[in-house]
Amino acid sequence: MTKTTERLHTNPLQTREQVQMALEQICLPTKPYFNRSKTTLQLGATGAGHPDAIAGMEGFARLLWGIIPYQAGGKMYQDWDDIIQGVRNGTHPEHEAYWGDITDYDQRIVEMAAFGLALALIPDQIWEPLSEEERRHFISWLDQINAYHSYDCNWLFFRVLVNLGFKQVGGPYNEEKVAQSLDRIDAFYVGDGWYSDGVNAHCDYYTSFAIHFYSLIYAKLMEGDDPERVALYKQRAGLFAQDFIYWFAKDGSALPYGRSLTYRFAQAGFWSALAYAEIHPFSYGVMKGIILNHLRWWFKQPIFNPNGTLSIGYAYPNLVMAENYNAPGSPYWGLKVFLILALPADHPFWQAAEEPLPPLHNRSVQRPPHFILCRQDDQNHVLAFNAGYPFTNAHTHTSAKYEKFVYSNVFGFSVPRAEWGLEQGAFDSMLALSERDHLYRVKRQSETYTIEDQVIYTKWRPWRDVTVHTWLIVGTPWHVRVHKIQTHRELDAADGGFALGKARGHPSPEITEHIRNETELLVSSENGCSGVTLLYGKGHTTLIHPHANTNLIHPRTVIPTVQSILPVGTHWLVTAFFADPCPHVEWKAWDKTPRVNHINGGISILSREGDALFTREISEP
Repeated sequence: MTKTTERLHTNPLQTREQVQMALEQICLPTKPYFNRSKTTLQLGATGAGHPDAIAGMEGFARLLWGIIPYQAGGKMYQDWDDIIQGVRNGTHPEHEAYWGDITDYDQRIVEMAAFGLALALIPDQIWEPLSEEERRHFISWLDQINAYHSYDCNWLFFRVLVNLGFKQVGGPYNEEKVAQSLDRIDAFYVGDGWYSDGVNAHCDYYTSFAIHFYSLIYAKLMEGDDPERVALYKQRAGLFAQDFIYWFAKDGSALPYGRSLTYRFAQAGFWSALAYAEIHPFSYGVMKGIILNHLRWWFKQPIFNPNGTLSIGYAYPNLVMAENYNAPGSPYWGLKVFLILALPADHPFWQAAEEPLPPLHNRSVQRPPHFILCRQDDQNHVLAFNAGYPFTNAHTHTSAKYEKFVYSNVFGFSVPRAEWGLEQGAFDSMLALSERDHLYRVKRQSETYTIEDQVIYTKWRPWRDVTVHTWLIVGTPWHVRVHKIQTHRELDAADGGFALGKARGHPSPEITEHIRNETELLVSSENGCSGVTLLYGKGHTTLIHPHANTNLIHPRTVIPTVQSILPVGTHWLVTAFFADPCPHVEWKAWDKTPRVNHINGGISILSREGDALFTREISEP
C-alpha cells in the first residue's frame, strides 16, 4: 500500500475538507505521468479501442470531472497551471501535441464534455487565463462537436454540455443542436424515472451516472432559461431516486451490474448531482450518507496501482472484465462523484448531519431495469433478480453483465476467461448448456419475459431448436429456479449458484465443505456461504473452481453447481440456491430449503414451512 492509498484508506470522509483531501489524494499521484506538453496522461501500457494518443488525452480530461467542482467550491488545485498549459497546447492546431481534428463517433467527443463543464462552472479559471488567440483555438477545437455525429445514446449529452460552456463565455452556443439532442434523449425515457441508454437499450448505471447526471447539471445551469425542461428533469430524477436507493447497501457498497463498472464510485454520482441541483427526494443527510459511505467502501478495496493511480477493474485490478473502450485513464470518470465539492461550505448538504439509509422494503419490483431487488439489510446484502432483455449489444461480456439470473453486491458476478469448459466459463447465476463438447451457451437475450411481485419468467433460446422457459422465484437467503428445457439436441446442463470468494488468509482453509452429496452442496469461507439443492430433475451437485480473476469482487472463487445430461426431449430442472454473506452456516436457514409439491404440466414450490414466499404455481404464459 502506497502512502497515498494508505491516507485514502484512513481518511474518515466526515467533512468537506476531508472530501477535498480525498480528491487530491486520488489525482496527485498522476502528476509524473503527464507528457512534457501537459496534454496527455499516460498511466499504463494497456490498450483500448481508440489510439494511445487519444487515450492519453482521455486521461487528462477525466481528471477534470473532480478538479472542476473542487475549484468551483473555492479551492485551487496545485497543478492547475499545468492543466491550463495542456489546454493551450492541446487545442493549438500547430502544436506538436494538438489533440487533433475529430471525426464521427470519435472518443474525443466524450472527453470534450469535461471542458464544457469547466467553461460553465469556472470560466474565470479556465477562460480568463487564455489569450484571445488561445480562446479562438479552444472554441474552434470544441465546436467540432456540433459538426460530427455522436452515438445515439448518452453521448448526445456531451454536445449539450459543451454548448452550455459556450453559453457561459459567449461562444457559439448552438441552441438548435442542444434542442435536437435533448429531444432525442427524451425518446430514451422508459418511465418511473428511468432512461435506457438509447432506444431498445439496457437500463443500467448509465441511467444514473450519465443521463440523469448530465440532466441535473443542465437543470442547475438552465433553470431560468428552460424552466419547463428543468422541471421535467427534476421530477424524473426524484422518481428515479426512489428506485435507485435500493441498489445501495448500508455499508456503502452498490450492486455490480452492467458495463463500465471500472468507473467504480461513479455509481454514487447521481446522488452528488441531486445535491448539486438542490433536489432532495431524501434528506440531505441521507444523500450525504450514501455518497460518503460509498467512497469509504471503495477506499477499502485494493483498486489502486502500486504507484497510487487507479487501476482498471472493479474491486481489484482486473482486465478480464474490462470493456474495449477502457484505457488506463478511463477509471477517472469515477471522479464525477465529487460534484458535491462545487457546493459551498455553508450549503445545507455540508451542514447536514450524515444519516443512514431510511427504512426500505425487503423487496422492490423495478420494471424498467427488469429487476426484482431483495435486501438483507442486517447482512449488507442487495440482490437483483433479473428478467433480461429482448435485445442485446456487442459490448464485452454482455451475457455476464446483463443476463444472469441474479446479481449481488456481496458475491459479485463473474465473466468468462475463455471458451472451454465450466472452469473457464465461470457460469455463476446462469444456466449453461453445451452440445456435450465443453463449449457452453448461456442466455444472451430473452424472447419474452414477465415480472410479477415475486416471480420472473423468461423464455430464451441458446439454439434455434432449443427453448428454455425459466421461472425465478425470488427471495433471500433462498431462491428457486425452475427450468423447462425443450431440446432437439443432446445437452450437458450446468446451473450455477453464487460465486463464493476463497479465503486469502492462512492457515485457515480457503473453503469449507459442509454438505456434499448428489443433491445438496453447501460451502463457506470468510466471504460467506453459498449452496445449492437439486429439488427436481436428474443431475448431481458439483463444485466448480473457475479460473482466477473471473469474478469482479473476489480474484478466486468456487461456484456450487448442478450438472445434468439432457437427452432430446422436454425436461424439468428445479434448483434452489442459497447465499448468505455470513461466513458461519446458519443451519436453521439451510434447513428451510424449498421443496417441490408436484409437477404435472405445472409445478408448485413451497418452503419447508409452507411459507408463502415460496408458494407458487408455475405454468407457461
